[in-house]
Amino acid sequence: MKKDSKIRILVADDHYVVRMGVTAIINNEPDMEVVAEAANGTQAIGLYRQHQPDLVLLDSRMPLKSGVQAAQEIRKANSAARIVMLTAFDGDEDIHKALSAGAQGYILKNSTGEQLIPALRAVAAGKDWIPAEVANRLAKRKEFEPLTPRELEVLHELAKGLANKQIADVMSISQHTTKGYLKNILTKLHVADRTEAVTVAIQRGLIHL
Repeated sequence: MKKDSKIRILVADDHYVVRMGVTAIINNEPDMEVVAEAANGTQAIGLYRQHQPDLVLLDSRMPLKSGVQAAQEIRKANSAARIVMLTAFDGDEDIHKALSAGAQGYILKNSTGEQLIPALRAVAAGKDWIPAEVANRLAKRKEFEPLTPRELEVLHELAKGLANKQIADVMSISQHTTKGYLKNILTKLHVADRTEAVTVAIQRGLIHL
């Protein structure tokens, strides 16, 4: 990107009103322009390849492919791609997944007015943008032992309201094994019961309903 040229940005959000609002805010800046808009993750990947923007602004949850999946594919196509995640979700696992996928910035939608433009300029300039509240959430992740893929699978079934026997049947495991997984889940999430486990898992972004 040349110093005298505008920062070319791709905006991807499945909510039309949000996308239009963000686009209007960006296009009001003299040094920025939105060159493409996507309504889902798959479209975002295609438009990135077509327009090769300087910066990509992705919603974390979109149809077809999520913002995290789109970020992974965009970075796979171009390891130098600059990506900012704009999301309403502040769970530590949500944040971890986005940054692991290659996003260099993470902005919560409730702080868009204050942080959006400075964040875009910073990431476009090669810097990272992780606000204090996001960094604090991410730091808390270290307090928890990670769940195994099978434990996450049990947790998903638990969130559907299934009893132990039903979970065992769905996963083709014994009830004894199911109880073992549940015990591990409660311990790792620092909770006392099944309901609290689901609540904490949703808050952290481990599962999505």
